[in-house]
Amino acid sequence: MGPAPNQHAPIALAITGASGAPYWMRLLEVLLAEGHEVHLVASANASTVSMAETGLDLDAAIARAAKGARGTLRIFDRHDFMAPMASGSARLAAMVICPCSTGTLARIAHGTSSDLVTRAADVCLKERRKLIVVPRETPLSLIHLRNMVTLTEAGAVVLPAMPGFYNKPEEIADLVDFVVQRITDQLGLDLQLSERWGQ
Repeated sequence: MGPAPNQHAPIALAITGASGAPYWMRLLEVLLAEGHEVHLVASANASTVSMAETGLDLDAAIARAAKGARGTLRIFDRHDFMAPMASGSARLAAMVICPCSTGTLARIAHGTSSDLVTRAADVCLKERRKLIVVPRETPLSLIHLRNMVTLTEAGAVVLPAMPGFYNKPEEIADLVDFVVQRITDQLGLDLQLSERWGQ
């Protein structure tokens, strides 16, 4: 396990083409509302999924999530290898890939840095920084499972988008908050977005 996240350094958030736009939108909203600096990058297919699930193109979805933000948002093109997250010498608290497609997961597991998303993830692993991948796929093939094992052995946290039901969710937002709270817990943030077990 790598060092604890530096709470004063930026948090990288990568969006890929897996289903789950409400997860990244809520996570971005929460991080910015808490005053964090977020470095955002999206894969080639993220906009297609955003439109399908929210009716908003990627720019509009980001703008909605960032509305009224206290923190700072910097957006980088997926081909921008001059972005801070592309180098281990840059300060970075942690990286979250939410949602993480199984294709992206496979490329990271095998060290194939084809864009800024996978390069930044590779940097987090080599620098022993916190890398959280949030796959949203079912069922999982043996290839998917083996890639998850490889990432876990390399130091990443594999946090599937699997909401719980003991908090008695009444709407979709409650299910989303359950997963986002688990992500922010891994980032070391003390937030109460969803009812916790036994509390």
